[in-house]
Amino acid sequence: MGIVAGLDSSPDFTRIVVCDTDTGAVLRQGYAPHPVEGAEGAGRPSDIDPQAWLLSLGEAAGGGLLEGVQAIGVSAQQNALVPLDGQGNTVRQAMVGGDRRAQVAAADLIDALGGREAWAQAVGSVPQAAHPVTKLRWLAKTEPDAAHRTAALLQAHDWLVWQLLGRPARRTTDRGGASGTGYWSAAGGGYRHDLVELALGHQALLPEVIGPAEAAGTTPEGLLISAGTGETMAAAFGLGIGLGDAVVSLGASGSVMAVHPEALVDQSGMITSLADATGMHLPVVTTLNAVRTLRGAKELLGLADLDALSELAVKSTPGSHGLVMLPYLEGERTPNLPHTAGTLAGLRRESMRPEHLARAAFEGMLCGLADALDVLRGRGVEVRRIFLLGAAAELPAVQAAAPALFGVPVVVPQPADYAAIGAARQAAWALGVSQGALDPRNPPAWQGAAAQVLEPGEELAVGQAVRQQYVSVREQTHPGAFRS
Repeated sequence: MGIVAGLDSSPDFTRIVVCDTDTGAVLRQGYAPHPVEGAEGAGRPSDIDPQAWLLSLGEAAGGGLLEGVQAIGVSAQQNALVPLDGQGNTVRQAMVGGDRRAQVAAADLIDALGGREAWAQAVGSVPQAAHPVTKLRWLAKTEPDAAHRTAALLQAHDWLVWQLLGRPARRTTDRGGASGTGYWSAAGGGYRHDLVELALGHQALLPEVIGPAEAAGTTPEGLLISAGTGETMAAAFGLGIGLGDAVVSLGASGSVMAVHPEALVDQSGMITSLADATGMHLPVVTTLNAVRTLRGAKELLGLADLDALSELAVKSTPGSHGLVMLPYLEGERTPNLPHTAGTLAGLRRESMRPEHLARAAFEGMLCGLADALDVLRGRGVEVRRIFLLGAAAELPAVQAAAPALFGVPVVVPQPADYAAIGAARQAAWALGVSQGALDPRNPPAWQGAAAQVLEPGEELAVGQAVRQQYVSVREQTHPGAFRS
């Protein structure tokens, strides 16, 4: 059919892949960091001029990278809020990232609507500091003049799509991106304009939510631009996950998400009910402690890196000689224990060895994520296989324990730009639909991610015993932590 491009504008850089529309094979790629002044060694800024995203896009697309491309899909960092005035100019820099400064605003909003359950019922998620709705509240309280001038709201991928199309009168977004704002309901499929007003103090224009296979428009040069979506949804689409699949991401904190045919309203607020990039739903459960658990154990044992911790852990045996670590080092969100600390149980003379502590850290991290997985399973989400993402997924100690603890085959994909590939796949879908070659209900069937598959095999019963040991300690230490 031809070639399409996927553009991923992450918090730090722009990455572009050019793919074959039929197979998804990556033909060429480009990369450029965002030109952010003073970013060296200073950590990520909380505010950024969105023009930086366009500049890095232009640089990444240099050297004729997009020559012959017929359509472009855009994936971008989630939670970035771009407030615009009545003329479509930015009122202030885009508010990006975790934005801890908005924590008080999140608590204010939760109280203003009547608590966590009210928010879960309204939009499928409870406001956190990073959410656009929370940033609106912060803006109204901290920069009232800017809030007053704010007439329209976009997220990063909406803004980039709008710029690529030449800033037309019509502004669009997709279900995936909208579901992360805190003012669009995945269950109801519509905006909650009252929540925008609750946060900002007045109404604002919101982008039209278009379907997964719809085009946002065509550039003056005739290039089709698809709906775009958030990075999480784009990566899931790029990986090719579907019903029966879950994705476990191992960062400093962890997340578990799965494809599901309906939105899950969770009164406890443990499940964030997002929409995906295909018309389905993407319930997500997060834990505060994943790889930070391993880093803590590495430092406690005086080891050089996580490879050394893994090497030590594999010298132990499943169950770590009875040593159990509840990895709640930063408090925990799943279960909801914000003010607790971690626990090390089962200390006996024979278990007090470095290799058992190392193994207990890996098992504790994975059992914590298995708890998150069970929150989804408990709501009827089918999980037949798990995609394991993050650098720590490559560690032998993780690969040895994960299949048995999760109880299903574990897929470890080769590192690739899955968000950019997902954006390209969306572009191919919209292009195919516009040409009458594809069904708007069925995305193009691209090759799945190249991956290693780890089976639980004979270790399944052992894994269940280790998991039960962990659950017993958790229940003794925090009785009823998972009861709503």
